[in-house]
Amino acid sequence: MSEQYKNVVIGSGEAGKFLAWALARQGEPSIVVERAIVGGACPTVACLPSKNVIYSAKVASLVEHATRYGISLTDSKLDMAGVRRRKKEMIDGLMELHAKLFHDSGAELLMGHAQFTEPKTVQVALNAGGTRTLRGERIFIAVGTRAFVPNLPGMAEAQPMTHVEALDLDRLPAHLVILGGGYVGLEFAQALRRFGSRVTILQRGAQLLEREDAEFAEMISQILQDDGIEILLNTELVSVAGRSGQGVRLTVRSGGAERTIEASDLLVATGRTPNTDRLGVELGGVALDARGYVRVNERLETTAPDVWAMGECAGSPQFTHVSYDDCRVVLANLSGGARTTRNRLIPYCLFTDPELAHVGLTEKEAREQGIPYRVCQLPMAAIMRTRTHGESRGLAKALIGADDRILGFTALGVEASELMTAVEVAILGRLPYTVFREGIFAHPTTGEGLTALFAGAPTPVR
Repeated sequence: MSEQYKNVVIGSGEAGKFLAWALARQGEPSIVVERAIVGGACPTVACLPSKNVIYSAKVASLVEHATRYGISLTDSKLDMAGVRRRKKEMIDGLMELHAKLFHDSGAELLMGHAQFTEPKTVQVALNAGGTRTLRGERIFIAVGTRAFVPNLPGMAEAQPMTHVEALDLDRLPAHLVILGGGYVGLEFAQALRRFGSRVTILQRGAQLLEREDAEFAEMISQILQDDGIEILLNTELVSVAGRSGQGVRLTVRSGGAERTIEASDLLVATGRTPNTDRLGVELGGVALDARGYVRVNERLETTAPDVWAMGECAGSPQFTHVSYDDCRVVLANLSGGARTTRNRLIPYCLFTDPELAHVGLTEKEAREQGIPYRVCQLPMAAIMRTRTHGESRGLAKALIGADDRILGFTALGVEASELMTAVEVAILGRLPYTVFREGIFAHPTTGEGLTALFAGAPTPVR
């Protein structure tokens, strides 16, 4: 017999948990089915743990270069078990917080794997054994994605790390090869290098961070190379032999020639794949696209009545903050609103040291779309706060439209994410760039650099 609920939410990640908590607080009987990780990937195996480890790596770098800051250290050593312990302490605290929030909201949390058996009905194989059948007036799918591992000869046998295993290391890889030059790959490359690993990045394309303007990709490459990281562009992995952690031999191809790279460990960071393959969505009348993502409209409604999908499994940009906004889109529409996913302004950050942050259009995108723009640029060294950090590498760049509104912003440098957030507010408020040019900002802050950046805006429109 099926149990009746107003709301059945599949997945307790960012979108699923906030939706369930909100609906339960409104007095609607709501249950969340979670297969493995309460709260989803962000607080346990992704965003927050990775930034925790990245900060430990920054401390290691500061210790290594302590004499630059007038500090003499006679004895220091890396303790990867301690790095892991610090990360686990943070995760444990976040898990306690999630348990409390579920309890206080009134939403029921059920640990198990859900599969559709018919429209609006799922059977849950409980982690503790047995099954329960749930029927909801409304169903919400928020099952997220997982790391994609390419099907190459020897890859499965090599058992490479993904970001999940890399965050749980209590040892230091002697030589780590990272497959992929995107955000995940670069953050781990710098962190493990700063801990002391030899690191090689294999990137199939002609530049790291393929969606970014070339000057930022080149600067990131130089920063990583300054850290001692080897970067192989236009390089394709052909096959793998051995086992990650014990020793691997990688056959790679570049420029038509093949060669072998010997390493201790392999980390795959080549994108994500949706967790929809074991949901039995066809029995629920829910259609998937060719890549396995749930097909949704701009209101995040699926092809089945009263069934929504949110977050990464719905093909939304793969950021926690976007998944949270998906939740807000659905909540607004459930209460009669008209909010959609159309034309959202989505910021993102790369948390290397220094940071890369972006919002709006890149110059490449503006050019491809035929949008008139002006460019203003400022070396981060021109912002005095960066001199106090001893880290003045990088660049800030903004695109200004014909109406003087800001079209896009990218910064690589100290506190770049905070600069980006300020510019994003101006874009959302449809303010002209002159608010920064004419504003008075405290000295010495990184934010005052926005005055100098926009003071240099050229008159002609490209």
